[in-house]
Amino acid sequence: MQQSVFNRRRFITTGSKAAAGIAMLSSLAKKSVALMHNEPKIKFSVISINHSHIYGMVDAVTRGGGELVSFYAKEPELASAFARKYPQAKPARNKKEILEDGSAQLILSSGIPVERAPLGIEVMRHGKDYLVDKPGITTLEQLESVRHVQKETKRMYTIMYSERLENRATVKAGELVKAGIIGNIIQTIGMGPHRMNPRSRPEWFFDKKYFGGIITDIGSHQFDQFLFFTGSTNAEIVASQAGNVHHPQYPQFEDFGDVMLRGNNGTGYIRVDWFTPDGLKSWGDARLTVLGTEGYIEIRKNLDIGGREGGNHLFIVNQKETRYMNCNKDPLPFGRLFVNDVVNRTETAMPQEHCFLATELALKAQENAQKLDFKK
Repeated sequence: MQQSVFNRRRFITTGSKAAAGIAMLSSLAKKSVALMHNEPKIKFSVISINHSHIYGMVDAVTRGGGELVSFYAKEPELASAFARKYPQAKPARNKKEILEDGSAQLILSSGIPVERAPLGIEVMRHGKDYLVDKPGITTLEQLESVRHVQKETKRMYTIMYSERLENRATVKAGELVKAGIIGNIIQTIGMGPHRMNPRSRPEWFFDKKYFGGIITDIGSHQFDQFLFFTGSTNAEIVASQAGNVHHPQYPQFEDFGDVMLRGNNGTGYIRVDWFTPDGLKSWGDARLTVLGTEGYIEIRKNLDIGGREGGNHLFIVNQKETRYMNCNKDPLPFGRLFVNDVVNRTETAMPQEHCFLATELALKAQENAQKLDFKK
């Protein structure tokens, strides 16, 4: 009798372990199938699409493992174009519908710049993370509010500095600098020329109360790159100037600005403008030069006026060689890293304080810029 009871217990124990093992194998099999079929790690939505940067942002998050589920834009023509590009996304009736949708963990936006920070505060207070086009914040007062709510909610407020994060040559340069190929970094020089195309621009484009000023707007990329490549964790503005030097028909516009800054690990110079001539085959000859103690790197982001086709051109000079690298096939890791950060609550794609500091520097440079007013 005792032997019978023992055998029965052993059968139950063994059977339970076997069942647990089968369940575990089944779970692993399901995870393997999900990985094989690229099952999305997160779901995300879009609110406001006033700049075409939203398309690159959506594509980056999708590559990283996100699934676009819905969108809202109050402008019918913008909504229609977005729906044609992403037919899988459900159009929402209003932003409240998206904010209160519990299935989406992340909201993307490229709304009118002055409206981006207030939306981001709403997003974070609804328990969602936020990825926003630059400039993600247009005043120091907005920055203070955003910082407060981000700290309170512990949600991610990330600004898409695409000139670094979505440019393959710049990503490659980051790897080379990290490997010490040009020694310790001394300075970055960032050039951000743009073509104006006034006929294609909305009315708000010409009034800096909506976009924050030229340094706040297109200069934001350069502050991000300065902090990243020098490794600076604090910095000060040495001098800045901005103004409307050639477009009197748009009195509230700014078409030129430049900045000198000094960080705890390097110095920087930034120049931004709206003077790309029509003879160039790109919206701008955007360049970045990184000077180190053992050499330098120059990145020609969009084109090489020397004649090479396409973009993503990297030139490196150090104590051993002078070399050209075509980076068109180099990976873009931001989307994958960012989605993983949303899932794991980490900061591998961009530390939160880096994001805010780059914006703070741009806002301070803009606010204290000497006004340029050439009389010709």
